[in-house]
Amino acid sequence: MDVSSVNTTGIVGYADSFSKAVTKNVIVVFIGISITYINASLIHTFSKHQIFYTNPRYILFIHLVINDMIQVSLTIILFVISYTIYRINVSVCCVFILLALFTTENTPLNLACMAVECYIAVCMPLRHVEICTIKRTLMLIGLIWTTTMLSVISDLFITFATEPLDFFHSQVFCLRETAFPSPLIVEKRVITYSVFLVIVWCTIFYTYFRILFTAKTASKDAKKARNTILLNGFQLLLCMAIYAAPQLLDALQKWFPKNFTDSLFAYYIVVQVLPRSISPFIYGIRDNTFRRYLKRYLLCKDSKP
Repeated sequence: MDVSSVNTTGIVGYADSFSKAVTKNVIVVFIGISITYINASLIHTFSKHQIFYTNPRYILFIHLVINDMIQVSLTIILFVISYTIYRINVSVCCVFILLALFTTENTPLNLACMAVECYIAVCMPLRHVEICTIKRTLMLIGLIWTTTMLSVISDLFITFATEPLDFFHSQVFCLRETAFPSPLIVEKRVITYSVFLVIVWCTIFYTYFRILFTAKTASKDAKKARNTILLNGFQLLLCMAIYAAPQLLDALQKWFPKNFTDSLFAYYIVVQVLPRSISPFIYGIRDNTFRRYLKRYLLCKDSKP
């Protein structure tokens, strides 16, 4: 996804007024600090209690939290840079963009894996312990990172092959398009995102409908999963917008040409920030066990692991 496309608010022709630019940056930084504090609290709670890091569900959840913390921090840095420094070295920009892309593309894959784990827990409870082991969970996380790295790192190789070395010493406004300008990358991105789109949505639809069917006919615990499933589906819908980012941004520019910068800001909040802000509530605070330990931490009460 064009994680830095939101930064086009600083490009000549779409410049915000000083007061509007300050307001947007204050809002973004405040939201970022709030999300980081909540996520840091979840990570601290996870690390202090063995019950969490011996459970595959919580391991996938905390990986999602850490991944989202990195992603939000990077996109906020890029957002602020677009209004302050404006142009940075291409090599530095490439590092920011690559890391942001890794973590952005990790999120839907991680959520799909969590959906599979939830499906196994609800629909095959007797085999859950056998299938969802700690070793397999860690291997799955490694597979997520390998998949996104193979998807993203090729942008760098294509750029090395098509651009002169002097390009990496130049100064650019930090966007994916300026750091990786080759048209081949755009074509590759369309194919890659289409494949991801099909795989993730097939996984989501299959697991969610099976869980919802089971929740209607099975125990109280299965029925209790319905609200989480609906919230998770909403979060995935927002995250999946990353695969249609170029089309969405083109549509915004066509529909709102006079308010394009405001549209981009709204797009950034809805697609980048909102999915990362609801993860702690869906998987952490709404979870009875996690909430109990988190409450002890927030209230500064000592608790045994």
